[in-house]
Parts: sequence; structure tokens; C-alpha cells
Amino acid sequence: MPILTLAVKSLLNRRVTALLMVLSISLSVMLLLGVERLRTQARAGFANTISGTDLVVGARTGAIALLLHAVFRIGYATNNVSWASYQEIARHPRVRWTIPLSLGDSHRGFAVLGTNPDYFRHYRYARTRALELETGAPFADVYDAVLGADVARELGYRVGQSIIVAHGAVDAGVSRHDDKPFRVIGILKKTGTPVDRTVHVTLAGLEAIHLDWQSGMRVPGAAVSADDARSQDLTPRSITAFLVGLDSRTAVFHVQRFVNDYRKEPLLAILPGVVLQELWDAIGVAEQALLVVSALVALVGLCGMVTALLTGLNERRREMAVLRSVGARPRHIFALIAGEATALAATGIALGVGFLYLALFAARGLIQTRLGLSIEIGFPSPYEWLLLGAVLLASFVAGLWPALRAYRYSLTDGMTVHI
Repeated sequence: MPILTLAVKSLLNRRVTALLMVLSISLSVMLLLGVERLRTQARAGFANTISGTDLVVGARTGAIALLLHAVFRIGYATNNVSWASYQEIARHPRVRWTIPLSLGDSHRGFAVLGTNPDYFRHYRYARTRALELETGAPFADVYDAVLGADVARELGYRVGQSIIVAHGAVDAGVSRHDDKPFRVIGILKKTGTPVDRTVHVTLAGLEAIHLDWQSGMRVPGAAVSADDARSQDLTPRSITAFLVGLDSRTAVFHVQRFVNDYRKEPLLAILPGVVLQELWDAIGVAEQALLVVSALVALVGLCGMVTALLTGLNERRREMAVLRSVGARPRHIFALIAGEATALAATGIALGVGFLYLALFAARGLIQTRLGLSIEIGFPSPYEWLLLGAVLLASFVAGLWPALRAYRYSLTDGMTVHI
């Protein structure tokens, strides 16, 4: 205890240097834990984008490409699924529900998804959470639209406003279906998934706006008004993909084989959970690299502490000599320097954790809004405690070097002071 008290008083006597060392360690720990927290939350959010769906079915392509397009609205479909094939698979005795998805159009940079009311009844995310409306109602008319939370917030839309859908990913004047506007009838609550950045419209509405279009261009002289379109057959000819829910998990591989062996057109059925894991494994190298960089930053902070302690040893040789004169043994000098290093690291770790939680509280809303990540602010996880323990242990080991130097100084100097 006297050695600990002495270490504290010695640090207070060098408060500016000690404060800089503590700040360096705390920022390193904050970065290390922050990256780990974002990494784990991003992974959880990634996995929770779609839940309760047994199969995702689309045209035969790569499994990851199908998942990215159908669920994350990334990329483009190589082909579509005919409506007849969709209906036949939907009538399979083991299929309990399906959600048709039609993609390819956009609105001011946001993906437009054509679907039906089953989307709002059966789509699940974050394990069991269903989609909820912040305001308004689901589809009731051909030209109804339900907006994701981010679409409504960023574009300032309210229920009752009209929006124009553009053909393809580029929202340019010649590609807009401005003769058939959609009416915003509902706005969904925030989900932290790609749903937030999606404009949802009816399949019939998508079919209606493309009646007078062919091969991505408006057909000259074949204009069909919005009212005239209502009287025509608006059954889709094809869709991009569809989600499938089965009556039992035991039927997954049976239905998957049925779809993959489908003879009328080449189709692919994937298990979203399995493909999500494959996708995460594919980008896991970058994830681990980011964690390694954070660990290196923490190591640099510890190196700075060791450098400061070593640099100050020459200036403290008189202090060591005085301590020897009042009865301190070399082992006490060793314990003093090692204790200072550990105390500095422990204080830096505590401040780093505090800074992290303050930053998370301050930026939680921004992170959820901009990145779609819902960051949980709770006690550190076991792995995070392990990281903190590793930093503390590394600081103790790093402090052994200056402690050993001070130990040797105290043996050789005794009461002799070198000027």
C-alpha cells in the first residue's frame, strides 16, 4: 500500500505527462472497443435483415447475387421468374406463404419494390419482428405506395403526397412514369434494414406503369392513361424473386430440391441464413483487418506510455536514490514503476470505456439513421472484457521494461547521483 500511494503521488507530481499517457491509452481503447462493438452489431444487423423466411427463390444465378438483389437491393437480376412458375411453386403442398418481389425501378435514388399485401403480413426481421406502420395503411389501390422510414425522412414525404417512379436505376426525365403517379398511403416504422430505404408499390401498379413501355422505352403513340390502365389485366407477367415460408423446417431441403430441379425454367432456391453466413465469411477478412488495425492502435498507445516512462527515468534517478536512502529496496523501485504503468493503463481503460459510451449515446441516432445499425448500449460482452483484460495485461508486461531499468539504476546508483 505505501508503494501504491507513492506511485499515485509520483504520477500527480508529473500530472501533465501522466494525463497525456492516459489520454493516449483511453483513445486507443475507445477505438478498439468501438470497432468491436460496431463489428458485432453490424454482423447482428446483417443477419437480422430477414428472418422467418425459409427460402428465397429467383432465376438461376449465384446464391450470393440472388440474396443481395432480392433482400439487400444490391445489384441486378440476370433474369426474372415467370408468374406461372411462381404460382405453381406457391401451390406446393408444403408452402405456407409466399411474398412476390419485383425490382428494377427507382425513385430519386431509392429502390422501388413491387409486392402485395402478403409482404406486410409475413415479412419478418430481427428474428420475429413484423413490419409496422408509423402512419397510414397498407395497399388499398393500384397506385398506392408505402414508404420506408428513411425514404420518408430524407425526402420529406407525408401520407397523401404523390410520387413519380422512374424506369431503371437512373431517375431522369425520359425514364419517369410521370403519367401514372403513386400516392403515399403509409410510412413504415424504422427497422434498421434495407426496408427503410425502399419504396413499396403494388405489383399491379408496376404492371400498369409499364403497359405503354417496351424494352425500357416508352412506345410512341401507345399512351395508356392511369384510369384506362385500371380496366386492363394487370396480372404480372414475371417477377424478380419471391420469399417462401414453409409449413415445417423439415421440408426445406425437399422444397429447395423441387425448385432447383424445376423443368419449366431454370430457378434457384437458397436458404437465406446459410448464404448470409457465406457472405459474411467472404467479407470477414476486411472485418478482421479492421480489428487488427484497432489492436495496433492500442499497442501504439502502450508503446507511447513505455517511451514516456523510459524517457523520464534519467530525470528520476535522484528520486530513486532518495527512496533508497529511506529504506526502499530495489524490488520496491521495480514495483513502483510497474505499478505506475498498470495504474496509467487501468485509468486509460476506464476513461476509454467511458468515452465510448458517451460517443455511442451521442451518435446512436445518427448511426441508426445513416448506417441502419441499431447499437445496443449495455455492459461489455465477454469478448470485450477479454479485450480489456488483454490491454491491461499488455500494459503490465510493457511496464516491466522501464521497471527493470529502474531496478538496475537503484542497484548501481545507491546514493550516488549522476549529473
